[in-house]
Amino acid sequence: KRNGMIGNIYSMGLALQALEATRKFYAPRKWDCAQAFSVVYAHDYQQPMAIAQVLPALVGRSYLDVAGLDCAATKNMSPGQQLPLSPMLGTHGIPRAPIQVHYSITNTLQGKHFHYSTSVTVPSGSTLLQVMEVAAEENPQTFSFQTEQTSWGPYVTSIHGLAGSTEDRTYWQFLSAGDALDEGVGIYKPHDGEHIEAIFSTY
Repeated sequence: KRNGMIGNIYSMGLALQALEATRKFYAPRKWDCAQAFSVVYAHDYQQPMAIAQVLPALVGRSYLDVAGLDCAATKNMSPGQQLPLSPMLGTHGIPRAPIQVHYSITNTLQGKHFHYSTSVTVPSGSTLLQVMEVAAEENPQTFSFQTEQTSWGPYVTSIHGLAGSTEDRTYWQFLSAGDALDEGVGIYKPHDGEHIEAIFSTY
C-alpha cells in the first residue's frame, strides 16, 4: 500500500529490519521489498535517530544481528562498501525565493473551541517549525506554541495555550491536504501555496 511506505517515514527503518529478519517466517504473505526500499532511498534522512534505524536494513542486517557480528571480517572494508548511502544523505542548498504558506490551528475537542488562519512568507526551503515561528512572531497572542526536544527532533506540545496530554490521549496533529505529515515540524518543508493544518486530535 501507499507505494511502498510502511506506516510513515520514521517507522520504515524498523519495519524493514523486522520484515527482513522474519522473511522466512512471513510466508505466504508477500511484501514488495524493492518498492519499500525505494521509499527509503528516495528520502533525504536528516535526523540521527531515523538514520540509525534505517542503516542496518540498508546493509542487509538488523539489530538482531549485532550479537553475532564478526567485526574482524568487516573492519577492512572500504568506506564505500560500508555505507552505500549517498543517494539518501545528500545535502541541498536553500533557495532564496520567498514562498507563502497558509497555516491554521483548530480545536473542536476541548474547552473553548477555536479556529485561526494566517498566511506567512518565508524563504523556500524553510521548515514547518520556521513557518510556525514566523506566525508566532507576527501574532503571538494567537499562534504562540511550545516544543520539547526529543531524539526525533522538536515535538510540538502546545499551541495557543492548549497542550496535548497522555492522560487525555490528545496531541497536535499536522496535516496537508487532509493527510497527516510523514515528517516532524523540524524537518518538513512546505511548498509555495501549501495549507498546513494543526488540529488538536485524540488517539
